[in-house]
Amino acid sequence: MSFFALLAALLLEHFRPLSQDFRLYAWFSGYVHYLERQFNAGGHRHGVLAWLLALSPFVLLVALISIWLNSLSGLVGWAWSAISLYYLMGFGTLGERAAAVSSALRNQQLDQARWQLEQWRGCDCANFSSGDVARLGIEELLISAFRRLFGIVVWFAVLGPGGALLYRLAQILAQMWGGQHEQEFGNFGRFSTRVFAWMEWLPARLTAISFAVVGDFEDAMYCWRSQAKQWMEESLGIVLASGAGAIGVKLGDAIETRGDIESRPDIGLGDDADVDFMDSAISLIWRTLGLWLVLLLLITLARWTGA
Repeated sequence: MSFFALLAALLLEHFRPLSQDFRLYAWFSGYVHYLERQFNAGGHRHGVLAWLLALSPFVLLVALISIWLNSLSGLVGWAWSAISLYYLMGFGTLGERAAAVSSALRNQQLDQARWQLEQWRGCDCANFSSGDVARLGIEELLISAFRRLFGIVVWFAVLGPGGALLYRLAQILAQMWGGQHEQEFGNFGRFSTRVFAWMEWLPARLTAISFAVVGDFEDAMYCWRSQAKQWMEESLGIVLASGAGAIGVKLGDAIETRGDIESRPDIGLGDDADVDFMDSAISLIWRTLGLWLVLLLLITLARWTGA
């Protein structure tokens, strides 16, 4: 039933997308801050305990509800899975934001494109050229599709709604705790970073292979093998390098934010980024999603045939 649950969630996302503020779970962030204040003594074991307390109650509750509903009725269990995915994913909002940046660039409204990208990425984009906006927009698009769609789908396919929630909440913890500087935060956030990196190992590689299949296979695989490890986070490097190679665009490179130059490695092959490549990246994600839906459908039909 994974195929039908995902399809239903995507249709709900398309016709009734939820606001980004809702998906960030302000209540969960407040709970995470509370645990940090109570347990953060700078030690690794404190981070492990706080991580378990942050995730276990919610993940176990969702998993137990899934088991119970599936025991009552397969249709009710399917509906629960679809609703869970709907509230966890952000594919509808992702498409809207990418389209807003692309439209502003195509209409030569650079200030509007900068503002849209700044709202999307949450960083200063005032000094960006149109090429910078397109390049950072493509990167954000690939990363968001990976973490807000494909990663969730993988863990949903493996562990059901509980697995999808585990991945999503682990991502939030990695951002809130793992992103802190160790000299100020100690080793408290190290466990959340390591766990999330482990959870991204399989989704990153499945996403990269899919980009290669639906795009330029040879260039995608070459960029993955030769460039991914240069990126700050290996899983994101794999996704960005394969995605850039699949559509034939150059990503990475240094950017200027708030007067400082942020040095970043070059990834990808081909031409410099522009608005047309943003549209190519959107198309790549849709083709990849189509591929995954076909594979899930085949798996579902095989299970039914076997049953």
